[in-house]
Amino acid sequence: MADKDVEQTDERGYAAAPWWADLGTWGAVALIVFGGLAATWVFLRLPGTSEEQAFGYYGAAKVIAIGVVSVGCALLGRRRARAAAVEVTNEQNAPDAEGR
Repeated sequence: MADKDVEQTDERGYAAAPWWADLGTWGAVALIVFGGLAATWVFLRLPGTSEEQAFGYYGAAKVIAIGVVSVGCALLGRRRARAAAVEVTNEQNAPDAEGR
């Protein structure tokens, strides 16, 4: 009776991925540019800047840091994929034990 009452699923209880997880290379570059623009906005004290400039710089630095890490991960993944493709090609073209 207990086995029939319990519903079993294959889903795991993982939390959703962060919002920046699927940005890709160009999305990460856009984040870096946006963070730079935000820092410039704070530096020039344009309308909407808070009284305490450190808050604006802190927010801009966080956006830039997320962008830099995302770009690094995307480029590293691309480099690993290329290395794996070259390795597979080299294995296919390598001579066998008889030298053919």
